[in-house]
Amino acid sequence: MAAKPAYRAEREEKPKRATAAPETSASGLDRLIHERTRLGIVSALAVNDSLTFNELKGLLGATDGNVSVHARKLEDAGYVACTKSFAGRVPKTEYRLTAAGRRALERYLSHMEALIRATRER
Repeated sequence: MAAKPAYRAEREEKPKRATAAPETSASGLDRLIHERTRLGIVSALAVNDSLTFNELKGLLGATDGNVSVHARKLEDAGYVACTKSFAGRVPKTEYRLTAAGRRALERYLSHMEALIRATRER
């Protein structure tokens, strides 16, 4: 029987470089952030230094798979950084908003505010 691989007690994953510019819709919205679950993740991280996977899952009322898939998309874009560690033998995944993620959220909110102003002025 082959020996099980040894795991480090803590490992930090480096944020991945964005592979392409975020996709924008015809209205100019960042479609990556505009999706409900991803907007929830980015918004929650904007007001917290970091959140664990389970904290995000609870806040969003989402499934493991939903949080995992959407967090990975944000991580691939460079908007979110993920740190994995162990508390004893239990894995712990923490997320934090990167500077690029904060800028993207600010652009998104500014665009939404402009849309709201334009709609109310009509």
